[in-house]
Amino acid sequence: MPDNLRPLAVVTGASTGIGYELAKCCAARGFDLVTAADEPQINEAARELRALGAAVEAVDADLATLDGVDRLYGATEKLNRPIDALLANAGRGLGRGFLDQDFAAARRVLDTNITGTLYLIQKVGRDMRARGAGRILITGSIAGFMPGTYQAVYNGTKAFLDSFSFALRHELADTGVTVTCLMPGATETEFFERAEMRDTKVGQAKKDDPADVALSGFDAMMRGDGEVVTGWQNKLRAAIAHVAPADMLAEMHRRLAQPAPTAK
Repeated sequence: MPDNLRPLAVVTGASTGIGYELAKCCAARGFDLVTAADEPQINEAARELRALGAAVEAVDADLATLDGVDRLYGATEKLNRPIDALLANAGRGLGRGFLDQDFAAARRVLDTNITGTLYLIQKVGRDMRARGAGRILITGSIAGFMPGTYQAVYNGTKAFLDSFSFALRHELADTGVTVTCLMPGATETEFFERAEMRDTKVGQAKKDDPADVALSGFDAMMRGDGEVVTGWQNKLRAAIAHVAPADMLAEMHRRLAQPAPTAK
């Protein structure tokens, strides 16, 4: 394999939002890319990323399934290049009360945010550990710090990822592999529309710029930091969440995420 190849980054959920901006950060800073999402828009995103000078392999795969993750991992194996950075960003949200949700939709959140993410991290992480080098960025959320009233499943998955990232980081100490958790707050992406939360207070509020969020996460990954909470308001919310009672946090979240009353 030639010594002058650019490093390779794998970015999931890279068709829009934070994932697309993370891929742009990688491309603009010397990485080639394998990008993945569960929608054809990933191919259009790849064309835009190639304009930044990166070689990009786009994979349209359902990362909520083990088969989808295997398809993505297989695409990286065909390149016969080591993965220098894994940016595990694919995620799915779901609003409204848990008892009112379709369970298939709730399970898809679990399978995308946790099962598929962990399966990919394990496969790529083993290769990195064997090589003694690599960077892993996991997109968690400050939502993982508080009970998610009207977002119970989503916040639970982010609590899992926030915790998991620190555990994995310390398991990989002294191996040459770093793990960073990106913890954004509400960000201006398609998340709230897809989660059917446009009629909520948080859905209608001003949100963070995904490009700013992604740059903070990318820089933290490159430094090897353990975590980054983006934006001073989110840092304040995170600090409050660490000391406030769970009941208080659940009520605060209810006010933000409760759907608007249905007109009679």
